[in-house]
Amino acid sequence: MKLLKLQNKFLKHDLYEPAEDTFFIADNLKNIKGAMALDIGAGTGYLTKILSSKFNFVVSTDIDFNSLKSHGALTKNCICCFGANALKCKFDLIVCNMPYLPSEQILDRTVDGGREGIEIPFEIIKSSLDRIKENGRFLFLTTSLANYDKLFKQTKNLGFDINIIARKKLFFEELILVEARLKN
Repeated sequence: MKLLKLQNKFLKHDLYEPAEDTFFIADNLKNIKGAMALDIGAGTGYLTKILSSKFNFVVSTDIDFNSLKSHGALTKNCICCFGANALKCKFDLIVCNMPYLPSEQILDRTVDGGREGIEIPFEIIKSSLDRIKENGRFLFLTTSLANYDKLFKQTKNLGFDINIIARKKLFFEELILVEARLKN
């Protein structure tokens, strides 16, 4: 029920054009390859395209059907859903440039992450819990503007080990790229 309420909060349906955060994730995908990858919240498909050159099978998800239509030529495996909720297979790598900015209301689903910038990210992380292969990893982005310590604690409580693998200072914030792996 909570997830349905979160999905209904998304009012604005614009595409999230690749920006500093997307390029930051892309730079950190250079040496990663494998069999199966998932791009959650694919937007224009920028990261999906990169993953498609490094993985045998790639799936992209987004809650906005128009986003998926815009990059459908990049992969035939586009699924309109929240996070990874509609999927049953497991992936070597899951990547998500999730909405992470603190916001009192979810007016722009591409950037608004909830009151502390972690409400939507945590729901996305929960949706991926059963979609990661043993020894697989989930890369996601957060910001110094969000309560990322709380997000890390919640994610650890789900059974993930958390590692910050890269940081990037911008004018008004610091981007934090996180790798989450399921504990053995």
